[in-house]
Amino acid sequence: MKKLFKFILNTIPRPILIRLSIVVRPILALLLKGSRFTDPIDGKSFRMFLPYGYGNQRNNVLSPSTLSLERHRLLWLYLQNETDFFTAKEKKKVLHFAPEQEFYKRFKKQSNIEYTTTDLLSPLADVKADICNLPFEDNHYDIIFCNHVLEHIPDDTKAMQELYRVLKPGGMGIFQIPQDLSRAVTFSDDSITDQKERAKIFGQYDHVRVYGRDYFDKLRSIGFTVVEEDYTNKIAPELVEKYCLAKGEIIPICYK
Repeated sequence: MKKLFKFILNTIPRPILIRLSIVVRPILALLLKGSRFTDPIDGKSFRMFLPYGYGNQRNNVLSPSTLSLERHRLLWLYLQNETDFFTAKEKKKVLHFAPEQEFYKRFKKQSNIEYTTTDLLSPLADVKADICNLPFEDNHYDIIFCNHVLEHIPDDTKAMQELYRVLKPGGMGIFQIPQDLSRAVTFSDDSITDQKERAKIFGQYDHVRVYGRDYFDKLRSIGFTVVEEDYTNKIAPELVEKYCLAKGEIIPICYK
């Protein structure tokens, strides 16, 4: 199964995968129904989660029902338990880059947010836009989600500046990235052009860097106040295992 999923991820373009997953998801959820692992996003439980990874495959990470990964489930729990994102009475303007399927329909239905999605390629995007040249007003959004996007962007400094520009003063941004916290300094090498080699080194063939611990300080240099939220340490160990979270993953909570 791991080889099959790796082949699918590395050969089928992402926009097509998104459309195909709508059909495949309910079948997978039925076949893998059980009680060992639970997806906190929809509360459904399974005997196993699916493997995932463009390079090295990780076991028990892809939820059969929502297709969420560790980072999505961690973010959901943080929003649910530590913020008023789902309960605030005052309507907030939310901008979501490259919207994840497991969030898209749920956020769309929320009456307490004005929800806008954006991306260059995603079929779920309301606005087709370049993150380095956004068509939005200054100081416009209360909340911005931009998760696992910046590692794809050659000029991530410009992208971060645009995120800062369109976020309201006092607003919150969550900008998750693939993390290698063993690295002090972010690594990139444009001379590596072979897709298999890039997947091996960068974790995915279309990533342009591997972020190290200096990522958080780079966000601060743009102007953000950054909280490095190690949220799995606030969750009971048995729930970290049950929800299939990545122990020690840091959520970058950014304020303007």
